[in-house]
Amino acid sequence: MKRKAKFTTGSTMRHVAVMTTTGMIGLTFMFLIDAITLFWVSKLENENFMAAMGFAWTVQFFTISFGIAFMIATTALVSRSLGAENWEDARKQTTVFALLTFIILSITVFFLLIFRREILMSIGATGITLDTASTFLLISVPSLPIMALGMIGSAVLRAEGDGVRSMMVTISSGIVAAIVDPLFIFGLDMGIQGAALGVSVARIVSAILAIYFIIKVKDLAGSISFQDIKKWYLPFTIIAVPTILTQLASPTGNMFATSVISEFGESAMAGWAVLGRITVVAFGGVFALSGAIGGIIGQNFGAEKFARVKSAYRDALIFSTFYVFIIWGILAILTPFILNIFNLSEGAADVVKAFNYIAAGSYIFAGALYVSNSSFNNLGKPLYSTLFNWIKDGAIMLPFCIIGASLYGASGVVYGQGLAYIFAGTLSVFFGWWFINRIEKLHKKAI
Repeated sequence: MKRKAKFTTGSTMRHVAVMTTTGMIGLTFMFLIDAITLFWVSKLENENFMAAMGFAWTVQFFTISFGIAFMIATTALVSRSLGAENWEDARKQTTVFALLTFIILSITVFFLLIFRREILMSIGATGITLDTASTFLLISVPSLPIMALGMIGSAVLRAEGDGVRSMMVTISSGIVAAIVDPLFIFGLDMGIQGAALGVSVARIVSAILAIYFIIKVKDLAGSISFQDIKKWYLPFTIIAVPTILTQLASPTGNMFATSVISEFGESAMAGWAVLGRITVVAFGGVFALSGAIGGIIGQNFGAEKFARVKSAYRDALIFSTFYVFIIWGILAILTPFILNIFNLSEGAADVVKAFNYIAAGSYIFAGALYVSNSSFNNLGKPLYSTLFNWIKDGAIMLPFCIIGASLYGASGVVYGQGLAYIFAGTLSVFFGWWFINRIEKLHKKAI
């Protein structure tokens, strides 16, 4: 029986809701690894360890951003092939893109391991905190190329429309982390080294499950030749390179913010580390938006159904706005519980409260930015995503954070980061509407 593309018919809001919700749950569990790890590390009652985790995650964010960029490129190309019902191309693309991703991430990890101490020192890590963060990276970073294979598998599942299995891939990592972290950290008395090992085990399990779903369940990986690599590496590169530049913007902005807040001491950095895990867990739906709706936009673009492309864009913006308002309220209510469970000092607590009570609202505009990014990436103009992300993280993040810090101390860094989201998100959403309408007009002229 001939398979049909799933997103070219039916309610676009339903597709957005289902794919974003499953993507959110999956992505949240992936980030939950870090939150669970941080929780158990907090039980060691050493604020230096907490600060070290914040520095280590800031550095790892760069490498993970490469994997996210390759996920986005994979979703864009595979979903177009599926929208055009060219299943053989989709199968070969999956294998080629997984191979390229693993090779590139392995090279990146090699250099990161060599220069990890220098990188950590450049963002303010010193003394025991530097040594601890360096050890954490040495143990956990080698698993990133394997994790990237799981990310590619999840992207292909999402492009095909199987949000549930894509979600299961990332949920598995959170479940494994919840089991092995306390075992390694306390049961085997490995401390911070056990935390790093637990992260690696969780990533490997997630990758194995993704490979199983792609090969055994979906039959979406095909054997390839060197000719297939030659055929697909350039289209992949054309999307992946600007997308890498786009994805590197966020860790760069985060590094700028980290360098500013680190001036306020270990307590502020401990709060920053907790805030980093709260953000990605609570707003998993926002972070999932770009990948979740990429398959919807890509399939309809491949099927030349532009009215549905616009509908998906609009519905994603609506979904994101309501989602952020709900999560913002929940965070505000749970703030006392969060401060207590992580044993935060007054300085660390002020950083978390600044976000939960005020700056979390800026994620309405972060959602708009991610929705716009997805439209640019999947409609053939990934450089537009690069532009708006670097406006946020490269041009205005550092000055906004410095100004915020001068006015409100460590909490001001959080406010400055939120203002950067508001500025860039507003610009991108209006430009996104203009871009989609322009693509439709050009297509009509070509017919």
